[in-house]
Amino acid sequence: MKKVIIINGSPRKNRNTRKMCESFAQGVIKAGAEAEIINLYDVDFKGCRSCFACKLKDGKNFGRCAYPDGLLPILDKISAADGLVVASPIYCSDVTGVTRCFIERLTFPFFEYKEGYPSIAPKRLKTAMIYTMNISETLSNQMYPDLYDKTEFMITTVFEKPVRIFAYDTYQFDDYDKYVVETFDKNKKLKHKDEQFPKDLQKAFEAGKNMIESISF
Repeated sequence: MKKVIIINGSPRKNRNTRKMCESFAQGVIKAGAEAEIINLYDVDFKGCRSCFACKLKDGKNFGRCAYPDGLLPILDKISAADGLVVASPIYCSDVTGVTRCFIERLTFPFFEYKEGYPSIAPKRLKTAMIYTMNISETLSNQMYPDLYDKTEFMITTVFEKPVRIFAYDTYQFDDYDKYVVETFDKNKKLKHKDEQFPKDLQKAFEAGKNMIESISF
């Protein structure tokens, strides 16, 4: 059975990003494959240590991250999978810190310092990125014209260019009156949550189905 690993890079395990991950997983399962969601904030790890064990000639860890922490078995799972999804909210104009650390650890061992930086990943995985944020699509395009290409550059290099799924203008709080949130209209936020977010979840579901259908069985 084909398998997709879905990485949730949000600290909020029951909110918008997680729900998008779950919808993607449901699409994968509907298409006849297996999906596993991993919450990065539950994993004890850091970014690349620059030890270069993955680049050592004739080294036992050539092409594989060697640092023995909580991420290592997850990286091994991804190497054996057929698809990969990385999901993150946008915090402070970027993906979350743990998501950045994950991408470093995942991708650095999988390319060689040779002409063209060829990929030595075990598989050219099908990939997708899920981005959630509390601003509109228009504002996202204005504020982050290069963010998504930069975030995905190494994933594209070692696997393939990810499919992108977005959820904009997300509903952040259960009760907006409890927080200082003067820049957002809680009623407009609630309306968007009720009317648009279900459509965003459906897009994630369809993307999950499409990923499996694009993989040759």
